[in-house]
Formats: sequence, C-alpha cells, structure tokens
Amino acid sequence: MNYREESLKKHAEWRGKIEIVPRVEVDTRDKLSVAYTPGVAEPCLAIHDDVNNSYELTRRWNTVPVITDGTAVLGLGDIGPEAGMPVMEGKCALFKTFGNVDAYPLCISSKDTEEIIKTIKLFAGSWGGINLEDISAPRCFEIETRLKAELDIPVFHDDQHGTAIVTAAALLNALKLTGKKIEEIKVVVNGAGAAGIAITRFLMAFGVTDIVACSSKGILVEGDTRFNPAQQELAKITNRRKLEGKLDVAMKGADVFVGVSVANCVSKDMVRSMAEAPVLFTCANPVPEINPKDAFEAGAYIVGTGSSEYPNQINNVLVFPGLFRGALDVRAKTVNYEMMMAASKGIAACVSDKELKPDYILPFAYDKLAHNSVAEAVAKAAVETGVSKLY
Repeated sequence: MNYREESLKKHAEWRGKIEIVPRVEVDTRDKLSVAYTPGVAEPCLAIHDDVNNSYELTRRWNTVPVITDGTAVLGLGDIGPEAGMPVMEGKCALFKTFGNVDAYPLCISSKDTEEIIKTIKLFAGSWGGINLEDISAPRCFEIETRLKAELDIPVFHDDQHGTAIVTAAALLNALKLTGKKIEEIKVVVNGAGAAGIAITRFLMAFGVTDIVACSSKGILVEGDTRFNPAQQELAKITNRRKLEGKLDVAMKGADVFVGVSVANCVSKDMVRSMAEAPVLFTCANPVPEINPKDAFEAGAYIVGTGSSEYPNQINNVLVFPGLFRGALDVRAKTVNYEMMMAASKGIAACVSDKELKPDYILPFAYDKLAHNSVAEAVAKAAVETGVSKLY
C-alpha cells in the first residue's frame, strides 16, 4: 500500500478523524431542562463554591488538549498550526482508542513563547491534563518547564518524554538479551534536539553512566559555545571521557546507539566499530539512520526503528494514552520522573522473558494490555510519590 496516497484519499473521505458526541439525551423537555437550563445552574453554583467540583460535575476529569504551534510536525518541520491538524487529530484518535481519554487538537497561531504559555494557562481550567506536541526546540523546553511549575495539572511534552519512556523500555528488554548491565554500558545518542536531550537525561536517571550526545556539529563537549544553551547544559553531565569529533568517534566501542536525528547518517563501518552484540535504535522518520538490513550485515544484534515497516517499532503511542489514563485516574498534579520510569517498566514487562527475542523487545502499539499496564504503573507511582489529589 502507498500509505501517503491512501492517507490523502482517506482524509478527504473522513473530513476529520474525531468528532464530538453528546453523552446525554436532550430530546424531551425534562431531559433538556436537566442537562441545560434551568437545572444546569446547580452544578454551576457547586463549581463556583469549590472549583474542584469541576472534575466531578463536568468532563474535565477526562479531557486533554493536544497542543501544537506547528513548528516541528513529524519530519516536516515548521509547516504551521493548520497543517499540523491532521497529526493532532490522529493523536486524539489514539488517545481515545487506547486510553479512553477525550482529546482534541488545539493549534496555536503563534511562535512567541510567552504568548503560547499565556494562552494555555488561560484555558487550563477546562482540562485534566495537557499534552504538548510538535513544538520546536529550544522553546519547547521553556514552555513545558513553565507550565509544569505554574499549573496543577499534568503537563507532558510527548516529543521529549514519550520518546524517552519508550526508548528506555526498549533498552531494558534489549539488555536482558545481551546480558549487559545498564550501569556498565556505553551509549551514544545522536540528535540533540528535544527528543535527544530528554532521552539522554532519562537514560541517565535509569542508571546509564557513560553516555555521549551528538548533534550535527559533532559530540557535545562541555564549554563548546557552538552548541545552544540546552545542549551546553547537557554537555556538563555527559561525555565524561571527553571525546571530541564526529559521530564515528562516539560510536567506537559503544554498546547502544540511539538515533533521533536524520536519515542515513550511520555507516556500516560505524556499526562494525561498536562493542560486541551492539543495539541500535534508529528512529529517524521516515528513513532511519541506517537501514536495518545494512545494520545487521555490519553485526548489529538488535535493531529498532520508528517505523511500523520493521520489527521493534519504538513508538510513542505505547506511552501517552496509558500515561494520561493513569495520571487522570488519580488526578495527578504533575508527571514526575517516577511516573515516567514506571511507564517504561510497565511497557517492558509486557514482553515476557519467554517471548523476548531480538526482533521482539516491545509490545505492539495496538496492544491494549500494554496501555493498561502503563496506566496502572503510572497511577501507582503518582500515589506513591504524593502527587495524586485523590489519595
């Protein structure tokens, strides 16, 4: 199937992938009077008395916007908020299908960080949580950080943390097969944008101690002013061996390669230079950093990509529906690292030791058991870390 041609045809047929459907009937006088005026005055007054009643008396408890400014849409870049709508609608459909979360797109016509933050804050009382999507770096860092600090509902930038969570889950299972310990491996992360920085920090939280991050300019080195402020901060806690040079230098002797960068930037020789039983997560879309066939020919033991075309798809859809389901169920105030780590472990646990093999290290994106596992793990971690408003 030519997915692009078929998708354009289907989008013209669908005219949108989501719709609003009422949960109540209003086809008689009594029903209308209860759902709307005059009866609706009572729940309004109850919420006026205590704003927390908005979670009990409206759909706020299960509502999440998928917010973008259209500046980093898939691999298409800055195509604008309207052009980003098909992606946001698709994400909303996934939220509902896999997490039973009511999500809708909110595409903001601004690239001004302060304006975006203000806009989101003004609407925050309508939602149980916020999913940020396809906002370019480095603005996405400040937007998420500020919103998390200034709001009391979960704020989650999926391009950063969803990618990090599913990557960590893949790594946990890959290490079971290689027999290597997470604190002893050498990891290279290629791509130092939103996803790459989040992955690097998250893998370090999981116990990786030897990690090197690279951008198009080369290995991130502390004190190198060629890199943007977020990359310079990352350089302070990575590359402890003080490597300098390009990606080929970083990959020598590495156990794991994580790519969130560009197509065909990894050669067979780079793979051959890696440690025994190398693991490669080549997640550039639509074309990976190296074709899996070439990677295996060069000695790769495990290869994962961002595409459903190959085994081991490392896909954020395994994360966000269950994560928000769990966070909403316990009315979490935020999404912390403990909840994120629980999500990674919940995903990894869905592939049993008996099922685990080099071409099956993650559950499939459409596996509802995996989404339930994530939801339960996240809810439990939120309660245990004291960020639940209910428990």
